[in-house]
Amino acid sequence: MTATATTARPTEFGSSGTAVSLARHRTALLLAAAVALLVLGTFLIGGGAWPGDLTVDLTGPLGSVSDWIIDNRDTHPLFLYFFGHISNGVVLSVRGVYLVLLAAGWAGVTAAAGLIAWRVAGVGLALSAVVAFLLCGLLGMWVPTMQTLALMVVAVLVSVAFGALLGLAAGLSDRIFRMLRPVLDTMQVMPAFAYLLPVVLVFGIGVPAAVLATVVYAAPPMARLTALGLRGADAGVMEAAASLGATGRQRLLTARLPLARKELLLGLNQTIMMALSMAVIASVIGAGGLGDRVYQALASVDVGAALAAGIPIVLLAVVLDRVTGAAGNGLDTAPRTGSARLGWAVAAAGTVLVAVVARLASGTTWPGGWTVAVAEPVNRAVGWMTDHLYSGVPVIGGTADWAGRFTTWVLDPVRDGLQWLPWWSVLLLTAVLAMLIGTWRTTVTAVLAMAAIGVLGVWDPALDTLSQVLAGVAVTLVAGFAVGIAASRSERVERLLRPVLDVFQTMPQFVYLIPVVALFGVGRAPAVAAAVIYALPAVVRITTQGLNGVDPVTMESSRSLGATGVQQLLKVQLPLARPALLLAVNQGVVLVLAVVVIGGLVGGGALGYAAVFGLAQGDLATGLVAGAAIVMLGLMLDRVTQPTGRRSGKGA
Repeated sequence: MTATATTARPTEFGSSGTAVSLARHRTALLLAAAVALLVLGTFLIGGGAWPGDLTVDLTGPLGSVSDWIIDNRDTHPLFLYFFGHISNGVVLSVRGVYLVLLAAGWAGVTAAAGLIAWRVAGVGLALSAVVAFLLCGLLGMWVPTMQTLALMVVAVLVSVAFGALLGLAAGLSDRIFRMLRPVLDTMQVMPAFAYLLPVVLVFGIGVPAAVLATVVYAAPPMARLTALGLRGADAGVMEAAASLGATGRQRLLTARLPLARKELLLGLNQTIMMALSMAVIASVIGAGGLGDRVYQALASVDVGAALAAGIPIVLLAVVLDRVTGAAGNGLDTAPRTGSARLGWAVAAAGTVLVAVVARLASGTTWPGGWTVAVAEPVNRAVGWMTDHLYSGVPVIGGTADWAGRFTTWVLDPVRDGLQWLPWWSVLLLTAVLAMLIGTWRTTVTAVLAMAAIGVLGVWDPALDTLSQVLAGVAVTLVAGFAVGIAASRSERVERLLRPVLDVFQTMPQFVYLIPVVALFGVGRAPAVAAAVIYALPAVVRITTQGLNGVDPVTMESSRSLGATGVQQLLKVQLPLARPALLLAVNQGVVLVLAVVVIGGLVGGGALGYAAVFGLAQGDLATGLVAGAAIVMLGLMLDRVTQPTGRRSGKGA
């Protein structure tokens, strides 16, 4: 028996060593196979762009569908008795909320914001909320702010209700959870612009389409976090409730939902922020409000007017984020007595009193003499920058020079290189990249998504958009990793960065276009710059958290062995923080794509321009094809950069 065991052991070790060796050299083997296939394919298949024989022209079918919808929108029962009622309900709801806000007047709305913030988070946030709403009025944007707020209220209520119902079903049923998870994953990687196209096809340009597009975009976080909270309920508490004879409904109402309240409020916070971001973008399809002011100003390159409307958007985002965040953090310490209800009653009475007094004293509209015109000074500053900073700056050059060099030295070569590659080699590279960190399922999904772009007939524009995304991601990762490493190694740097990152992460995507247009003008480089600014905070924060999350015992052990700070970073922290770094890459790619697409509004071209053109000209065939290609590109990029748990337990 001993001899048998001794004989078997080397075989086990040998096979294990072979497996480990293969795992370690997996990347090299895949790359070598890819190179061999590229060389072989060059001789057998040749090069060239996507073959015309493999494309499907959807212009005719989509045009026919669009014409049928337009011709039957006022007569077909589907529109009269279903979509028509939905559209009317949305219009009446938004108009009702807007009339309530106007009736409350500027003083009533400001008092309500301050008193709600006071009840939730104290005096400091209350003063911030009051100042934010007063600044909206001082900038001459009170009415557009109320229009955006009315649309926001309706969209958030519907998004929360719809998302909570989906999350409830997924939280209570494993089967529904498995069905919804890939759908929610796909919806999370879709750029906001892609949501506009389907609803425009059905509801046309206007408020109903804007609200419904916002709902579709903002509901997934609520659904996901509701399901997460319900499924993560403490098993001991649920078992105790069941042992006491509680029914399924009683367990849900008295145990699951109370235990998941933090996740529910986090879902509300995320839904509000995404709804505000989408409500601004939806100005392209007739949402009105602050987003429409920004959109019209950017269309005419009026940076001053865009900034005047952009500041209230940022203020709304920051206030709403802080209030909902504070509500979630204060759940455990909030009193559950009659004094809490009395405090809310006092807040409501104070709001009504302020509104009535202000209405009697000066009316409900913001006083015309209480405004500050910022557009003209800002445009003068932009003119000065144009004259002095755009070009001709000694040694470093101007911002226009930087944009031009970035376009000439980076964007053009990457785009030309991608478009020069044979179509099949792009699919092969996609497969290799997906296999490096994913599974065969993610690989198949990524390749099929990329092939669908070619079938849709927008191969070259999609590669143009992809080149902008790759350039933006490269800059984002270099800067984000550098800043994240600095923040992880210095508490002072992390404290200084925290409020900046908080503000930047709450700003809607649309707002990032304003400063880059002021600095760089219009074109592909400004679109990439806006995408970098938008994605950078997430990459910095995830990198910092990943490096700080490395086991302190491991760090102390390496230090006791004489490792320097650089050696600790390179040999310990970065390898152990690999999952977080891969997540940072994934989030950077998805966020950069979202803004690069919107960059079509400021000269980014490619798929973003096609989507904007389709919406603006009513050419739904062009817009829908571009939107579908954007979705496929986002899905491919997410699968190529999304880390999986496939090798987490194997030490690879």
